[in-house]
Amino acid sequence: MISSMTAYARSEKTENDITVTVEIRSYNSKYLDISLRTPHGYESLESRIKERISSQISRGRIEIQVRVKDESENAFSYEIDKPKAQAYYQALSDLKNLLGIKEEIRLEQIANSTGIIRPAETEKNFECDWPIIQGCLDEAISNLKIMREKEGAFLEKDFLERLNGIEQSIQEIEDLSENLILVYKQRLEERIMALTKGIVEMDMGRISQEAAFLADRSDISEEIVRSRSHVKQFREILAEPEPAGRKLNFLLQEFNREFNTMGAKAVKTEIAHSIVAVKSELEKIREQVQNVE
Repeated sequence: MISSMTAYARSEKTENDITVTVEIRSYNSKYLDISLRTPHGYESLESRIKERISSQISRGRIEIQVRVKDESENAFSYEIDKPKAQAYYQALSDLKNLLGIKEEIRLEQIANSTGIIRPAETEKNFECDWPIIQGCLDEAISNLKIMREKEGAFLEKDFLERLNGIEQSIQEIEDLSENLILVYKQRLEERIMALTKGIVEMDMGRISQEAAFLADRSDISEEIVRSRSHVKQFREILAEPEPAGRKLNFLLQEFNREFNTMGAKAVKTEIAHSIVAVKSELEKIREQVQNVE
């Protein structure tokens, strides 16, 4: 089963007054490209998060945002900037004396000054938070993979329907390419008759020989065999459990090569029209394959 590279997942878990939220978005990319945002202080866990992503996803642009909300008692701590508080109090006292104000200096006047009371840097053991972060991350990755597989199932259905149409077109092209010797023989006879106005007697043996030579040069039986093989291989790759995007992309290049060759050899208008229709279908498949992991 194939997987799409486009998906979104979110997970949230709360344990011991700590709430972790993980959001993952994935997009098309030739390679695995991980963009990670973590809260301040959690940078030491980034390598583990990326390892867990890369162990389960092989391709795509992966954007991950991890948010941690700590509401435990240890999470809230403040400190006083004593020199700043003292200097601010002295400045207020000087201003009071200068203006002759008798009113007392209140605590809130000092406390409300920016920077007097500030959050304290508390030592936190981020290792203790890793289990909940890991559980939340694994759940988000699992949900992401489920969504990618669902999208992949829709793509697979579309591919199989188009492959069935291509297979029918290959059969039509094969049927139309039969009896090319007779086609060339008739064309040669008509051309010689038009040029000579029937004055020169035609050498039917030589005409048959030339017709056989031209038919051999225009033979597309090998291309038809290889195209059928590509159709079969495409279906087999779709059924494989491992990522298929790169294989399918390469196989489509081979597909196009075969039909380009057939188009160059086509002697009937009907064959040319069928080849154009097939190449149009291959282009639609190619656009969708860019989204396959």
